[in-house]
Amino acid sequence: MGSKPQSNKEASMWPKGFGVKLETITPFLGKYRPFVGRCCQTCTPKSWESLFHKNIAALGFYNVILVTEENTRYRGWLVRRLCYFLCAMDWKITPTPDTGEKILGSKWIQEILSGRAPGGAGEGPKPSSLRRDVQHILGQIQASIYPFMLRIFSWALLKFLNCIFLNVQLHQGQLAMVRQAAQVKDTPLIFLSTHKSCLDGLLLPFLLLSQGLGVLRVAWEPQSYSPALRALLRHLGGLFMPPEANFFLDNPKGILPRAVLSAAIEQLLASKQPLLIFLEDPPGAVGPRLSSHGQAWLGLVLQAFREGTIPDAALVPVGIGYDLAPDVQHAGPWASSCPLGLWWWALAVFRGLRGRRGCARIDFAQPFSLQEYSVNTWSRGRSKGQSLEQLLLQTVLGHWSVLPDCEKQQEWTPMSGPFMALEEEDQLLVSRLSRHVLSASIACSAVMATAVMAALLLHRHREGVFLSRLLENFSWLTEETLLRGFDVGFSGQLQDLVMHGLCLLHGSLSLWLLPQGDVLVLPRAGPTLAQLAFHSAALLPVFLCEAVGACAVRALLAGRVPPEGPWELQGVELLSQRELHRQTLLLLHLLPQDLLLLQPCQSSYFYCQEVLDRLIQCGLLVAEEAPGTRLTCDTGNWRFGEKMLWRSMEDFSDSDSDYEDGTDSRCFKLSQQLRCPDFFLFLCRLLSPLLTAFARAAAFLHQGKLPDTEAGYTQQLHQFLLKKAQEDGSFESTDLSQAHSAVMTFKDLGVLKEQPDSTGSTLHLSPIFTTQENQEKLENFIRQFICG
Repeated sequence: MGSKPQSNKEASMWPKGFGVKLETITPFLGKYRPFVGRCCQTCTPKSWESLFHKNIAALGFYNVILVTEENTRYRGWLVRRLCYFLCAMDWKITPTPDTGEKILGSKWIQEILSGRAPGGAGEGPKPSSLRRDVQHILGQIQASIYPFMLRIFSWALLKFLNCIFLNVQLHQGQLAMVRQAAQVKDTPLIFLSTHKSCLDGLLLPFLLLSQGLGVLRVAWEPQSYSPALRALLRHLGGLFMPPEANFFLDNPKGILPRAVLSAAIEQLLASKQPLLIFLEDPPGAVGPRLSSHGQAWLGLVLQAFREGTIPDAALVPVGIGYDLAPDVQHAGPWASSCPLGLWWWALAVFRGLRGRRGCARIDFAQPFSLQEYSVNTWSRGRSKGQSLEQLLLQTVLGHWSVLPDCEKQQEWTPMSGPFMALEEEDQLLVSRLSRHVLSASIACSAVMATAVMAALLLHRHREGVFLSRLLENFSWLTEETLLRGFDVGFSGQLQDLVMHGLCLLHGSLSLWLLPQGDVLVLPRAGPTLAQLAFHSAALLPVFLCEAVGACAVRALLAGRVPPEGPWELQGVELLSQRELHRQTLLLLHLLPQDLLLLQPCQSSYFYCQEVLDRLIQCGLLVAEEAPGTRLTCDTGNWRFGEKMLWRSMEDFSDSDSDYEDGTDSRCFKLSQQLRCPDFFLFLCRLLSPLLTAFARAAAFLHQGKLPDTEAGYTQQLHQFLLKKAQEDGSFESTDLSQAHSAVMTFKDLGVLKEQPDSTGSTLHLSPIFTTQENQEKLENFIRQFICG
């Protein structure tokens, strides 16, 4: 496949036929599609039973931007040409009440007026000056919504969406659940969404408005938009946090802005206006995946609930998927490095007119009760676990062979004023709720055709593949995705789907038309591989369990057989369950929580067992009886110890049980089925880009110039990753977010120490890792999980 085709002519047009039989992918029929988005049965069992019935899953999909004369009250030749405008004029828009006086009379403002506000001192300000300040701050947060202006903008947005998308799909069953939740009295809808594009904040309000669910208020990130665009978005229902609200609690300038913001959110929720909060930072932002801005807004919602302003809130996780987001490149640095202006519209339209029109998919998960979640969360306790340094450092250095029986600390406190103003218990609740909802949003997000295609070309056919073979593998990977409970955002003829995906990724590929009539597809060597890595990352949550397990198996085999050895030789080795659990747990501790997004109700030990179960279910591992042990299928003498009878389900682990010796002595072997070697390598390669960046970060320790700031050292590491990629072509491991993730992980592990100084804080190399021996131990520890 690596040889150059005889024609030496790159295919510029798709062949109409290439000698293969066409077929329609069977699982795309309605009865085979998984219904995604059921809420957590552990944390919200009552919500899980409500707002859902079996007929919902049978409802079909709806193209939101397909508007015809049938969507209007009129018919005729002129109506067919004005149907977008007439439809927008018919949408129901409820005028928003003026809340200025109510905000002035709220508890938060009255406390400031009387001088009793937290952080305040002495007598409060004069009422006249306070009114002016409140009106000024309120103008920074929101503005009056003009229905006619909103209709005109919706009409223009509808035309714009038809220019850049082939369709925008929405499941009608998911919409039915949202409609039912909207009918609950005094319970506002809070949409908590992933953030794939700056278009998300326009697309979701348009979708809900067109479906008769009212005007959605969107909590925007102010730093990402120009002043002119912020003014426009406020009149369209946007909300912006005042800059002074993020001041530290000891700064008196932040007291009034936080009070006005809290009062404005309380009035908005009391009037039952739906609110959209993004739990991820804008595309291209470097930092933790969980947005500090989104957690601050969610904290304000929780605060309104605690104050009794609303009896409850219906939380709706939202997943968004694009074939190609109109404003995001694979690196996306401009998306967050400068404020987004009106020129973005022209850029997106230009891309659409160039023919790079993809599809979009919006998924609403099952709404659940904030009140029920908060009660059930605190009933399970509030163990915070241990730091990564306490759990993993001694193992990396070779001093421990047994891991501590403790969870990894998952909480991360965002440094924002509204969040820090919450009580400690509420901060922990918001942190756990954010991770829980973001995990649910990603789980319900559809996998698009570009993600499937990019994963195949990057992780399975790096050296090139014939189109006829690519058709087979596309169908296989799609079925594997559906079997794992994830949905896909496409359907139709197999040939059309593959052509669609390749056309959208044409900048990263070379297509060669062969004399036999087939087409050879080659990923372009060079920086364009980073674009394939960006798209293929959307497939990682689908196979994350199996990928973690495959890398753990790779680590076990690394010291026994050569990695280049034949599959039959690796399949001879016995792998005990104890060893598999240990290696899986080591990798879980090493990987950043932003990647795993383990739900707070799920322990890492249960996740290890789930990893093992998945490897068995997909056929990679088969049970093998160790010599001298009782058969696995002989369950006659299994028994529960007395201490097992009273333990709650969350406290179960194999290390606690009386039959520990029986379960840990179980052994497994790698399956010898023909498909297993390729599938095993595919799973390992899904995590290889990040793990390779981590290993190179360990190798960079003796070259890095320290002390330096966190941002400065991240840039140093990023340049080193780019240099290594130029040498071996591994451009999938050069993303700036990977460099930042490696730096943050090394800080948590104790490799890098942060010390305060006059300018802020700087990173220093830990004395333990100043020796080359310990640096090599760290690198080897990481490389054991990487499969070439």
